Amino acid sequence: MAITYPITLPTDSTAQPTSTTFRLVRIVAQSQSVFTGAQQVYQYPGEWWEAEITLPPMKHAVAREWVAALASLRGPVGQMYLGDWDGRTARGTAASSAGTPLVNGASQTGNSLIIDGATASQTGYLKKGDYIQIGSGITQRLHMVVEDANTDGSGNATLSIEPAIRTSPDNNTAITVANTKGIFRLVGDVEWSANAISVYGLSFTVKEYLR
Repeated sequence: MAITYPITLPTDSTAQPTSTTFRLVRIVAQSQSVFTGAQQVYQYPGEWWEAEITLPPMKHAVAREWVAALASLRGPVGQMYLGDWDGRTARGTAASSAGTPLVNGASQTGNSLIIDGATASQTGYLKKGDYIQIGSGITQRLHMVVEDANTDGSGNATLSIEPAIRTSPDNNTAITVANTKGIFRLVGDVEWSANAISVYGLSFTVKEYLR
């Protein structure tokens, strides 16, 4: 059977990452006057997530699931679903009472997103550092909430997010607030090692899939 991308990575509870490094990469130009020291900064539209993932020592059976999954990506050719393991549960009230949040209005871009359908009248519905996922499938995107967000009496909220929205989601696109994931691809090929008693070590680097 042919591989269908994006793939879902193994979920074995014994193989949760021991180390993750997430970062937002931005394309920014900066110049400084040699006479006054005055600076000019210009941010270009390009910005994306990158991450390095290190898995714990694993025995053969579990490790081979990971090796096979990563090998199936054919280096940077295929895509995977991936999120921040430490950010799977929101700190805000959305963790226990999310409602059904949706994009409220088409043609939204930039660093602000209006939603509706959330649980009404919640202080701290989403907290700084919580993640949201916009949409599903190959077009889904991962964003971080950078200001606490409250909902009004109708379940509406305005979220301040990073990175900026690149492509406007349709009105009523689903917003996910738990176990959020974006679409990523490998940077280069995957490597793994095994010692004499078949304990494996595995780490990999990924970059957000951009279209």
